[in-house]
Amino acid sequence: QVQLVESGGGLVQAGGSLRLSCAASGRTFYNYAMGWFRRAPGKEREFVAAITWSGGNTYYADSVKGRFTISRDNAKNTLYLQMNSLKPEDTAVYYCAHNTGATLSSNTGAYAYWGQGTQVTVSS
Repeated sequence: QVQLVESGGGLVQAGGSLRLSCAASGRTFYNYAMGWFRRAPGKEREFVAAITWSGGNTYYADSVKGRFTISRDNAKNTLYLQMNSLKPEDTAVYYCAHNTGATLSSNTGAYAYWGQGTQVTVSS
């Protein structure tokens, strides 16, 4: 079993920044790829970013490329998402997810464990 706990969400004005964290426990963290997803009100859950176990490779949705940065600290079993230049359309509940393997993926089916989510609200 894996437990994932997100933190760092909140209310921010457009153009501002937030840094999300995801603390993992219960299973080896460093062997697996990780990802961030989000769900906006009335919409499906969508992929945001993913990172390999080493942190050497990353993958972003086009909507956040150049504004968001995913990273991880395997010594601390923690995943991060630095979000800059936030827009109202970034408003959503953000979830971190633990991949079943080491390969980058934007597919929710590739992730076996999910956190409870943290709310990010961007005001215009």
